[in-house]
Amino acid sequence: MNRTFYHNLADNSIAGTLPTREQAEEILTSKDVELFSLLNAAYDVRRECVGKSVTIHIINNGQNGHCPEDCHYCAQAKSSDADIKEYPLKTDEEFLAEARNAYEKGAHRYCMVFAGRGPSKGRVEKLANLIRTIKSKYPIEICVSAGLLDENKAQVLKSAGLDRLNHNLNTSSEHYAKICTTHTYQDRLNTLDAARRAGIQLCSGVIVGMNEKESDVIEVAYSLQQRKVESIPVNFLMPIKGNPLDQMPNLTPEYCLRVLCLYRFVNPRAEIRMAAGREIHLRSLEVLGLYPANSLFLDGYLNTRGNERLKTLQMIQDAGFSIESNRSLDDIIKAEREADTGRIEDSVTRTIMKGLTDLRPEMAVSPKKQ
Repeated sequence: MNRTFYHNLADNSIAGTLPTREQAEEILTSKDVELFSLLNAAYDVRRECVGKSVTIHIINNGQNGHCPEDCHYCAQAKSSDADIKEYPLKTDEEFLAEARNAYEKGAHRYCMVFAGRGPSKGRVEKLANLIRTIKSKYPIEICVSAGLLDENKAQVLKSAGLDRLNHNLNTSSEHYAKICTTHTYQDRLNTLDAARRAGIQLCSGVIVGMNEKESDVIEVAYSLQQRKVESIPVNFLMPIKGNPLDQMPNLTPEYCLRVLCLYRFVNPRAEIRMAAGREIHLRSLEVLGLYPANSLFLDGYLNTRGNERLKTLQMIQDAGFSIESNRSLDDIIKAEREADTGRIEDSVTRTIMKGLTDLRPEMAVSPKKQ
């Protein structure tokens, strides 16, 4: 591809003219597309449309297990034999403590996730009271993932101050029945539409690596754009032993970066999050994901750990980005270092000299006989 291809992708996206489906397929699969030129074009869109800051999310697993749905990627699903520690709904005190912790760590948004098909009327009222309490104590946005909702329930949450509702599409309409049978793709669209009618911002994304085709990944990108979804988590499957989808997908760092670029071109003004699986699948190229994406999770995911906080924060700073927070990134990193001085001194600031076994390994393994 010549330079015009990349310039046109960026300029058209910024102007609101999306890539064609043919171009989208080229972005994901063409050997003629050069990764760094593609990343540079995606970064032009990111910088122009959403700036250079990174939005940090911290996710709270409000309960663990007890879910009647059979989503094949999820350790909490009824179809999973994963070894998880089940527990019922956390107390309000636990939620408040975790909201405070998220705010103090620099999170712009605190996300509460509840397993289940959808909340009862009583659960919605309880959640609404919790949202009001958190909002009264901490200047932090709140996102909730609560399963299937109708407009009445969504309106109760909106009135309580909910900023965003998360309900991921995960894959295309054609592929959906292969990853879940207890609800439909249309059920998920209906929940997003109900939240939008209630005036709630939308958070909805994709999981890449579930034996889907490139066309499925492309379809989700355009489906989210059609609904003007404000926040799009791009997840890469983290296989968990005991899940139906428990095999490591054949995802390369380059392909994952291409996916992030595609979602930026198709959704230029959305918050694109390199979400679950970034540590596993982007590997040594993880920092490059910040050039198309402008958001990530801190402190891991629902049932799996992610990178250590300091490593993620330092990555953001080293790449020249800032964060959306009432606290400065410098102050947050300083606090993290002070909290674990010994490890940081050993791994970052201290120069470690080679020993004799490093300098003369053959002598250490096979010393000469006297």
